[in-house]
Amino acid sequence: MPISNLFKRNSSPKEKKSKTRDWFDAILFALVASTLVRGLLFSAYAIPSGSMEGTLLTGDYLFVSKINYGPRMPMTPVAVPFLESTITSNNIKTYWDGIKLPYFRLPGLSEIKKGDVVVFNKPEEADPAYDRPVDVRTNLIKRCQATPGDELRIINGRVFINGKPAIEAPDQQTSYQVITDGSTLNPKLLQELRMEVLQQMNDTALIVNIPNQSLSAFKQYSNIKKVVQVNDPAGQMDAEVFPHNSKFAWNIDNFGPLMMPKRGMTIALNDSTMTLYRRAIELYEGNRVQASNGKVFINGKLASQYTFKMNYYWMMGDNRHNSLDSRYWGYVPEDHIVGKAMITWFSTDSSATLLNKVRWNRIMKPIR
Repeated sequence: MPISNLFKRNSSPKEKKSKTRDWFDAILFALVASTLVRGLLFSAYAIPSGSMEGTLLTGDYLFVSKINYGPRMPMTPVAVPFLESTITSNNIKTYWDGIKLPYFRLPGLSEIKKGDVVVFNKPEEADPAYDRPVDVRTNLIKRCQATPGDELRIINGRVFINGKPAIEAPDQQTSYQVITDGSTLNPKLLQELRMEVLQQMNDTALIVNIPNQSLSAFKQYSNIKKVVQVNDPAGQMDAEVFPHNSKFAWNIDNFGPLMMPKRGMTIALNDSTMTLYRRAIELYEGNRVQASNGKVFINGKLASQYTFKMNYYWMMGDNRHNSLDSRYWGYVPEDHIVGKAMITWFSTDSSATLLNKVRWNRIMKPIR
């Protein structure tokens, strides 16, 4: 018998896939591929509020790179892909926290640098009342002001890092008291300089939000008599500002000094350091902390010092008087970092007419 006939006899014709099976395989491949890309390379993010104006606008859609700082592996691996952690008004969970994995991050292209625009999970949701794993907490976007080991101070609204003024973003903005000669500010001028009137105090005085790059030009107009930055005075405590303790009379414009915790950094434990760092020790690094009669017990053992396990960062919005950021809930731990915002790939203006809804000048605009 010819060998060719033997092979023909022992082989069976390959079964042809049905169209339904072809579609199923294609959809499954697309889901797996897109999940890997979204999880390891980059994801899309929409700007929901004005805390980063004028760098980023409400309605901007961004590409967020996860490879810059290293992709964070899922800590809550069982979740419905491409959905928020909760959906509908009933806050139905799209994840199952029955399986929790430890924090691990693959190597990245760089470390987080001061001035980077960073997407991260909201540290406030580490509070037990939220009961949400790290990687399903709300995503926020702010600019990094301080990195591990830095000393941060805010003096009259200006950030200082290690005693030196921080470089400010070109489109950073804050509020000013403006004194005019009594004439009304031209709405077209406000639009061109991207300024917003926040409050009309009287016929000649008003509070205006002004970007850094528009300030000099605005001061040159003849009807502008005086422009003074609005700041909460030093020594005036704001109970909503971190660390929410009367020992530290800090507010959003006059804050610190505060040292950013760094992996391997050791601090002595006393009343002051416990006020500033207990949140990191207990909530972010998962220790059981008890303090009484001047003594601190960590995981049941008397402790006089503590060595941090993670790096921490200070994040603030570019719209300084309209941003809930680190000034309110403190430093951001490294396991909350999602990625670096790179490009505004699309942008829409919800207040504009249908024909002007797309902000064409922002499409594919690099974020700086």
